[in-house]
Amino acid sequence: MKLTGAQILWESLVREGVTDVFGYPGGAILPAYDAMLAYPIRHVLVRHEQGATHMADGYARATGKVGVAIATSGPGATNMVTGIATAMMDSSAIVCITGQVGSKLIGSDAFQETDITGITLPITKHNYLVTSAEDVAPAVLEAFAVARGGRPGPVLVDITKDAQQGSSEVDWAAAEPHLSEAYDEALPGDGDARDAIELITAAERPLILAGHGVMLSGAERQIIELAERAQIPIAVTLLGLGGVPASHPLNLGMMGMHGEAWVNNAIQEADLLIALGMRFDDRVTGNLKTYAPTAKKIHVDIDRAELNKNVRVDVGIAKDLREALDEWLPLVKPGDRAAWLSRIDSLKGDSAVRDIQNLPDDGHLYAAHVINDIWRLTKGEALVVTDVGQHQMWEAQYYKHNRPRSLITSGGLGTMGFALPAAIGAKIACPGAEVWVIVGDGGFQMTCPELATVVQEHLDINIAIINNGFLGMVRQWQEFFYDKRYAATPIGGPNFAKLADAFGIAATTVTKRGEVAGAVEAARRLKRAALIDFQVEQEDSVYPMVPAGADLHKMIRRPSPIVETAAD
Repeated sequence: MKLTGAQILWESLVREGVTDVFGYPGGAILPAYDAMLAYPIRHVLVRHEQGATHMADGYARATGKVGVAIATSGPGATNMVTGIATAMMDSSAIVCITGQVGSKLIGSDAFQETDITGITLPITKHNYLVTSAEDVAPAVLEAFAVARGGRPGPVLVDITKDAQQGSSEVDWAAAEPHLSEAYDEALPGDGDARDAIELITAAERPLILAGHGVMLSGAERQIIELAERAQIPIAVTLLGLGGVPASHPLNLGMMGMHGEAWVNNAIQEADLLIALGMRFDDRVTGNLKTYAPTAKKIHVDIDRAELNKNVRVDVGIAKDLREALDEWLPLVKPGDRAAWLSRIDSLKGDSAVRDIQNLPDDGHLYAAHVINDIWRLTKGEALVVTDVGQHQMWEAQYYKHNRPRSLITSGGLGTMGFALPAAIGAKIACPGAEVWVIVGDGGFQMTCPELATVVQEHLDINIAIINNGFLGMVRQWQEFFYDKRYAATPIGGPNFAKLADAFGIAATTVTKRGEVAGAVEAARRLKRAALIDFQVEQEDSVYPMVPAGADLHKMIRRPSPIVETAAD
């Protein structure tokens, strides 16, 4: 039986277990949309194709499944680029399907023609240009295998209009991908389990650096077992938050530019760093020349290209993290590192205390108040999706994540506008989850038309706008490094409560500390979409802060205790 290329596309998606897609129709993808109606797949109509990619990304991060986004050719496809790059930087498995002009028109500058495979070549794991119906199934099925295999990432499949309209019989067995991966085959210079265990056994001041790969590999249990057996403290990256419960006594907290001061100091004093599923990016290391100078280094990552890319290591293992730790655990000896743990406790001092609940109300509303109250009132059980900026760092500091995949945020690319659409994808993936969007007033204005998608899909999503009237993180840099010359960072905006009301979303504005809890609880009780405009202190800053490229231990600290009970 022959099927059109458009039918083959949807049949392929059904065979991959896809139940939800995010997209926006147009001429070059119209045959696929026409065929879609015969298939049991929910289509979420977005308001901008960038939103479709972020929704697919949020869906993937919340579930570990592959997210799917669809757009037409030309501007529809190019609007996806930022979302594809976001997924690439954060190892998120999405498949983007774009329509393309007819194959005979390619290269003619036809209406809405763009070389989207050429544009996305550097920001995808792989991409495909499909020009015949018979090639649709092999390309789509392989795209899913590539997206989820090894280090996850985005894949794009560009299908010409005539390939969608043409017909072909499909040999589904032959269309199945046959990919070979050799992540676990050691190359000269690689280390192995015994090399790693030898360094761990000899170390007096070891420290585990836990990244996003802990969750991507499903190694949450193994990393805790390693830490507990050998009594090794753990520091986490931004994307690693939740991979190790924040409440675990060996979890020190977040490292890096806005990480905890004692964590960064512990890294600098360690004699062994065990980097697990993280990539030593610049926001984590600071000045590479002075990074962890006394520490030997073990690095496990499924992507061999990450080994020795930024930081030279003593033992590099290119392998799935869970498989690697399963090899280590039988060899790990119980450790007694009381002296090292005591030393870290002394590094914390009073700066470990972030008890902002008992501070007197001085008439100012701080973002930390808002986020801490949301954490307290949700009992830390919400799925939080943040945008990028100061609010993102405050969320990392004041919302304690005990569950994997409970924080979704744009890390590597730092994409403003990510939060609202990504939360839509996460909510559709996890309809029973309590989802909170924490977003700045700047980033929210980039993708706020997706409020219409929230309403159209009847989604119960709570949106907390941390509104300080500035592009906050850029303003903070201008304050610290540009003598408070606030060039182009003061930002106006609409009355966000009225804007939400125009979309049919319940909304309120909060300006005082005493109003926070009531507004949050009211939003939670509604069981439908709600928005709260928290108008917070304008010139508050995130502390501590390691200036870009500075030594990791040379942190800018809060000059006076405004939010915390003690200076960082």
